[in-house]
Amino acid sequence: MKILFYISKKYSIPIISPIVKYLEKTEHSFAFFTSQKVRIELSSNLMQNKLLKNIAEAIKFSADIVIAPGNFVDFRIPGIKVQIFHGLGVEKLSHYKIRHFFDIYCTSGTFVTEHFLNLQRRYKYFLVVETGWPKIDHIINYSTNSLKEKFNIPKEKKVILFAPTHSKKMQSAESLLPIIPNIINEDEIWFLKFHELMNKEIRDSIKNSNNIRIIDEYDITPYLHLADVLITDTSSVAYEFMVLDKPVVTYRTRSRKNKGIDISQPSELREAIDISLSEPQEFHQNRINHIKEINPKIDGKISENLIATLENIINDNELQNKRKPLNLFRKLQVLYHEKFKKGYLR
Repeated sequence: MKILFYISKKYSIPIISPIVKYLEKTEHSFAFFTSQKVRIELSSNLMQNKLLKNIAEAIKFSADIVIAPGNFVDFRIPGIKVQIFHGLGVEKLSHYKIRHFFDIYCTSGTFVTEHFLNLQRRYKYFLVVETGWPKIDHIINYSTNSLKEKFNIPKEKKVILFAPTHSKKMQSAESLLPIIPNIINEDEIWFLKFHELMNKEIRDSIKNSNNIRIIDEYDITPYLHLADVLITDTSSVAYEFMVLDKPVVTYRTRSRKNKGIDISQPSELREAIDISLSEPQEFHQNRINHIKEINPKIDGKISENLIATLENIINDNELQNKRKPLNLFRKLQVLYHEKFKKGYLR
């Protein structure tokens, strides 16, 4: 089986990395078609594999499967198009938007699967398979040896991670950033991870200091392991953190408010953190229950399961006689961005 990874954002690298690690143990061949930003960040290990430079090379590769951890894929590239998603954003309507690029949706858990099965009954042309989200493999299997020493964090320090979403309607950064420098305790290190699409003025409103460190790396995974408490809003990072069974504080989250302490005012933040630090197991069962619905597979073998599932679909020819809609408007958008926006993979 020939597999092409279609990657436009840097934060997608940890999503496909565990799939690549598994494929390296198999006889499947694979290649990457990426934006320039992603190409620069690819590790030397991934760079050893075939990196395609342009759409002509991507077409020539003639993949059986095109895997995309994003919302779109170039329609000109051959192969069955597979959506594996860029997050566990189960609370956002955009997570369930059908853009008619994909033949298969690989869902993370029953909550998402049920939504997509309803959409499948409506549109009829695509398949829905529950495989789990591959980045969970990366999180579960991530080496935590000497992690505090690596990041120069004294053993006695508590670590607080603030990772807000970039969505204007759901983001917490504008409300919480102004108070953060005033509520940090001396025995705490705070890491701030901003989404690359977040408003630059908001990101620039706070700077590094003795107790505040701004994360520039695309992969938040080591910070999930370092943190004692996560502060977020309606960002899907909450569920990545909950896989590790650690406490979450949310700011005006849209749903599943009981996954941790949900606050409605910035003035409530310090107390919520203190409670989470002193009683980290308070919402343990809630976390377990939510993860069972959103991504129950936490055995570190999601990538293996995903590839086996796709292989079976090809062997059984399950997509025979299924045809996507013409989707002319979105196809023209792809061509427009390629010609006038210096490439859609930018």
